[in-house]
Amino acid sequence: MSQTVTPYLEMSQAIVDAGGEALKKCYQCGTCTGTCPWTPITHFNIRKLVRFGQLGIDGIEEYMWGCSTCKFCVDRCPRGVEIIDVVTAIRNVYSGGGMLPQSLRAFVGSMSARGNPWSGDQAKRNDWAKEKYPIYSNDAEYLFWTCCTVCYDPRNIKLAKATAEVLNLSGLKWGMPSVDVNCCGESLRKVGDLELFERLKNNNLQYFNKKGVKKIITVSPHCRVSFKKDYGNDYEVAHFSELMASLIKEGKLTPKKDFGGLKVTYHDPCYLGRHSGVYDAPRDILKSIPGIDFVEMERNREQSMCCGGGGGGLWMEKLKGERLSDLRIEEAMATGATVLATSCPYCITMFEDSSRTLNVDEQIKIKDVTELFLESLGVNMEELMAGASGLNFTCKAD
Repeated sequence: MSQTVTPYLEMSQAIVDAGGEALKKCYQCGTCTGTCPWTPITHFNIRKLVRFGQLGIDGIEEYMWGCSTCKFCVDRCPRGVEIIDVVTAIRNVYSGGGMLPQSLRAFVGSMSARGNPWSGDQAKRNDWAKEKYPIYSNDAEYLFWTCCTVCYDPRNIKLAKATAEVLNLSGLKWGMPSVDVNCCGESLRKVGDLELFERLKNNNLQYFNKKGVKKIITVSPHCRVSFKKDYGNDYEVAHFSELMASLIKEGKLTPKKDFGGLKVTYHDPCYLGRHSGVYDAPRDILKSIPGIDFVEMERNREQSMCCGGGGGGLWMEKLKGERLSDLRIEEAMATGATVLATSCPYCITMFEDSSRTLNVDEQIKIKDVTELFLESLGVNMEELMAGASGLNFTCKAD
């Protein structure tokens, strides 16, 4: 590894200017590396990444892309250093110099050309809905933000439909966005392309302002964080698990199907848990469902293992033995559960891939809490995916 010293002020000031002001606060105690979930399985060293940024040492590219922004290090840093901001700033400074990994170039290129990370046709963003669900209008109370992953990823379309069906059954006035919106840009921002993030954000803000959006429901914790932290407007933003838990408590949604002792464990997504502090709502939902035997993994809530999908990790290639999602599947199976539930489309994708890689996809199923809850209301997910639901809505003109 080359360690040629470059002009200190030039590089480190560029990182600070890109949002990495916290670079100055780190005194290299190493707590971040000791708590990082990647440390035991990869060469990634978050302390070295920060130090290379402080000193202006070449070789920083070796560590730039290992962070999945899980927030373990931030929560444990004795000086309260916003390490994720430093990582994002370093990526911003260096990715423009041609250091963007090949696996992320398609991701960024799709964001730039199509407004989503899945190379999906923007005009087909709502094709999953098959004109069954309402488009947001000014008289609706909630905008159900259908993130790119649930619109374009075949597995997560199931989550989009399950959420829409529960919303219909709740009696709330809601609608999904038209095809005029694009990705919220959260993962793009973490990858370091702040200029493109601002472009995507401003497009969405124009839509929100035009439609008078006040309340937003997300199924992706990443969208929740982006809207609350990065968009700069005072929207009332809730993850769907928070809304469902409230509706159950108020008696507006009542599970009725008995699952007959189905053993389920729950994975706390980093962006719903550590980033947003939402731990109880998904568990309250699972515990409300008759016949579910709920068991916790050893690492849960604040200690939950990252799936590896954050910070652009969902689109990065990982070697066998260097996937946190593999470890998490093993932890879930150790509980004896036959269902691993979560509340994040990124986690679903990572766990589905790992369950197939580990050849355990017949032993443990990956489901979103919303999917389980809808089944408890008597809706068959297989029939729903086949388009047999009777809860049809006609899309209104936008």
